[in-house]
Amino acid sequence: MTAFAFSTVAHIVSEPGAASRLGEIVRERFPSSRRALVVTDAGFLRTGLAEMPCLDLKRQGFTVSVFSGVVADPPEDVVMAAVDFARANDTDLVIGLGGGSSMDVAKLVAVLTASEQPLAEIYGIGKVTGSRLPLVQVATTAGTGS
Repeated sequence: MTAFAFSTVAHIVSEPGAASRLGEIVRERFPSSRRALVVTDAGFLRTGLAEMPCLDLKRQGFTVSVFSGVVADPPEDVVMAAVDFARANDTDLVIGLGGGSSMDVAKLVAVLTASEQPLAEIYGIGKVTGSRLPLVQVATTAGTGS
């Protein structure tokens, strides 16, 4: 086994209704970001639950793009489609909104969008080089391991 250390995220918000003020929370945390990409799946998008967070992002001055092509256990082509979408929209902030698959894709989009590193090179611990775009995760399922 390869030894490693794990550091968790720097900031967690857990409160009723927090998603409805997502723009406010994100603006405080990432004041220089302007173009947000929301990564989710089509089923979650159809519920209408993404509307309020996206609206609040827009109220806070963000341009919001939505990639809703995530599927369960997403294959590499879904990840790369999301990365291409992020690049085409000049994304500077990534938001995973949904369950584990959406959050996993969002993490990869945040790493790969501003990088020339191929997806195949980042599998494993300590393989990512360089930095990533700012990343916000909004878990909508209680049991996700993401």
